[in-house]
Amino acid sequence: MSAVTVYIPKDSASIATGADRVASQLLDECRQRALSVCVVRNGSKGLFWLEPLIEVNTPLGRIAYGPVSPQDVTGLLDSGMLNGLEHPLRLGITEEIPYLAKQERLTFGRMWLADPLSIDDYRRLEGFVGLQAASKLASSTIIESVTQSGLRGRGGAAFPAGIKWKTVQQAPSTLKYIVCNADKGDSGTFSDRMVMEGDPFMLIEGMTIAALAVGATEGYVYIRSEYPHAIATMSAAISLAKEAGFLGNNILSTARSFNLYVRKAAGAYVCGEETALLESLEGKRGVVRAKPPLPAINGLFGMPTVINNVITFASVPIILARGAQFYQNYGVGRSRGTLPLQLAGNVKHGGLIEKAFGISLRELIFEFGGGTHSGRPVKAVQVGGPLGAYVPESQWDVPLDFESYASMGAVLGHGGIVVHDDSADMAKLARYAMEFCALESCGKCTPCRIGSTRGVEVIDRILASDTQGSAAPQIDVLRYLCDTMVNGSLCAMGGMTPYPVLSALNYYPADFGVTHATDSIEG
Repeated sequence: MSAVTVYIPKDSASIATGADRVASQLLDECRQRALSVCVVRNGSKGLFWLEPLIEVNTPLGRIAYGPVSPQDVTGLLDSGMLNGLEHPLRLGITEEIPYLAKQERLTFGRMWLADPLSIDDYRRLEGFVGLQAASKLASSTIIESVTQSGLRGRGGAAFPAGIKWKTVQQAPSTLKYIVCNADKGDSGTFSDRMVMEGDPFMLIEGMTIAALAVGATEGYVYIRSEYPHAIATMSAAISLAKEAGFLGNNILSTARSFNLYVRKAAGAYVCGEETALLESLEGKRGVVRAKPPLPAINGLFGMPTVINNVITFASVPIILARGAQFYQNYGVGRSRGTLPLQLAGNVKHGGLIEKAFGISLRELIFEFGGGTHSGRPVKAVQVGGPLGAYVPESQWDVPLDFESYASMGAVLGHGGIVVHDDSADMAKLARYAMEFCALESCGKCTPCRIGSTRGVEVIDRILASDTQGSAAPQIDVLRYLCDTMVNGSLCAMGGMTPYPVLSALNYYPADFGVTHATDSIEG
């Protein structure tokens, strides 16, 4: 009898919920029962409320069970799990689980299907097809394909990737770099980590295509120090890709070369800003650089540098493999393709949802998320990380795309969405934003360094006010302070901190002890 293949995720979220213990228990019990099994440790599907979610390969397809604890293993085996039979934890065919079936997984389509460190599995699932296509194209043709796809940076600024690449390609230099910003520390975000732990060759492939496009020969993946599993997996994947001829010298038997290295980040939130990241990569303190010059002209070690985040690079292989038009067919307006949305906070079904641009917050929160975990009404939804605006119910039907959110003074950022129920105190959350900025500021510019500290003090005075009349002057001070930070800060650290503060003040004035509200997040 051939061994039954069982898939158990090994990403850090699954490990945190007990996946390693489940795998060990399953192997022990199967050994005792003389059952032949092959356990493959794959990437997570992003259905985190069901983790550890394990799958069994059957003639009908993969059958999912979850969430599984070590104590469930005996009952699962007794009920015939290895044959895909019924059990209270049985979820049916994995790809038919509604949460997955309603998604458009382009970047994350391969995430949970195989061993993340198996090049054979990766190639079997369309891996390196994009790189092989790119290796036969002129640099300008690669860049034109990325430009025509409509791919824009997925790190927050949403700058067109093709334009950035073209700038670096045309910059006169004998040495150019590719840098992946994998230091996104936004609360409620985990898509970068999932890529690096669950499909690392996809990131490697995207960065290598970028190198071929601009003529770079060296690259760095700057990974959060809090991601030890990602660091280990990416390091191993780079070695394997080099051995197989997809990295290093003479890539795919061509005359082109590209060497890629992992660097552990400095543990500072501000190093997620591209110029502070470059300073850190160069061995210096992570302090924001004034622009111009742009990193595309004068970047790492003063050389032309492409800096994109994980999801941007990870989106490139499918564009080269299937064509720009294929990717362009997803999305709305100028926001093309898909965005991995990360649903977290007080939500029943938190996880990763990859959808084409245009879905609404209301659909995400209720159709995917199932409402709040507490069962209480949703009060506010923060979109775009800890410096993103709080979006009120009146705007939950606005399409999630770059232009629509920019028009209402908000940002999509890295696609992080954090849900709060009606017990949330928005004034305290606004204070937290200012305090977070004060702690994480690099200190280079006055509006951010001093403004955030004064912001905490002003909000404290508002909260201590006895009457609306006594709070009003301090609210005026807070608005002027926010205006200074938005318009005077060197980078988005100080420039975006007012977003959550002003949106909380504008849409939830009662939490500040006042009754007046304005009509826009900008105030």
